[in-house]
Amino acid sequence: MSFDMATLALMGAVQALVMAVILWVATGSYAGVARASLRLRAGAQAVEAVAWVLLGLRGRVGDWLSILVANAVMLLAYAMAVQALRMLLGAPSRLRVVAVASVAAWLGIAWFALVTPNFQARVLCASAVVLLDLALLIVPLCESLRRDGSAAKGVLLATLLIAVAMVLWRDADLLFSTRPSTGLLAPTSVNAVYLMFLVMQPLFTSIGFLLLYNETMQAELKLLARIDPLTGVNNRLALVEAIGRLLDAAGRNGRPLGVLMLDVDHFKAVNDRFGHGGGDRVLLSLVERIQRGLGAGDVIGRVGGEEFVVLSPGNGVAATRALGERIRAEVACMQVVVDGHALGMTVSAGVTEAVPGADDAAALLQRADAALYAAKRAGRNRVVAAEDVAPACPLPA
Repeated sequence: MSFDMATLALMGAVQALVMAVILWVATGSYAGVARASLRLRAGAQAVEAVAWVLLGLRGRVGDWLSILVANAVMLLAYAMAVQALRMLLGAPSRLRVVAVASVAAWLGIAWFALVTPNFQARVLCASAVVLLDLALLIVPLCESLRRDGSAAKGVLLATLLIAVAMVLWRDADLLFSTRPSTGLLAPTSVNAVYLMFLVMQPLFTSIGFLLLYNETMQAELKLLARIDPLTGVNNRLALVEAIGRLLDAAGRNGRPLGVLMLDVDHFKAVNDRFGHGGGDRVLLSLVERIQRGLGAGDVIGRVGGEEFVVLSPGNGVAATRALGERIRAEVACMQVVVDGHALGMTVSAGVTEAVPGADDAAALLQRADAALYAAKRAGRNRVVAAEDVAPACPLPA
């Protein structure tokens, strides 16, 4: 069988379909946005395969099928690809913009195919919406690349920029060439290069999507490993990492770092009376109340059963103690209804301030913990600064 442009188009259909299957299978058992995005991209590849088949059959089937339906299907595939990538990147969908532009372009294609036949105008209508779709793919990639050095985003961005260059090159050749206008399957050098790239594009973009999907899943797993599953705040690992970052920042800018450790008084009695479900409800209410009083740069985390830590960048001992007093007073006024019983609660808190260059996470948490237990020994429902107490043996909550 001789190798011609129609054969190349049909090869594109096969490759797009194969990549659609690979993308669908590659999602595995994961759930969430990443999986939905990859499966939408797989659907786009399958739709694109249909468009390639119709294009490859041009001249053997009616123009309404190989031009009107083929272009409609290809525009649908591009629209799905835009939604898939923007979903994966967390960017706004822009679905309405894509839908309106696609319908307008298709109507133009239909007009210049059936009413006023004009091949150049037909190609320019299709190119306009394709370039819009490519722009909607490129912009969020450029924005996200400023935040990290993602290899996946680099692959996708390079592929999309080449696609823009190819579309513009073909349009320029169509507008300024002295040759008569010919269809996409005509054996010209421009068509050959352009069609070859379009055939290979699903492979490159699929690789980029798979890499980006993997990066997204790794980021989600990393986040899950640093989140307390009950309260949704940072766990001890995340707090230790945050302390390291904030200590470095404090050393650079010469600003203090306040640390506040809080513990629910007599929490064991709540668990003994209402079980762990009741205790969980109390902790969730406490976290909600604490978060209301925090500043934009403050960090909260859970370090034990009923122990929480607040990191307050820019605040020294006095300001952090004041924050602790506000939280203590608000908690003392709140009630939590558990199994029909209104429970009051109090917290004890320990305060300390980081010494840049001398402290690490362990030293800070140990000092705040000592102050916390000094507050327990002093009668609970109070805030004590580590700098005001001598080391002593801890008292159980």
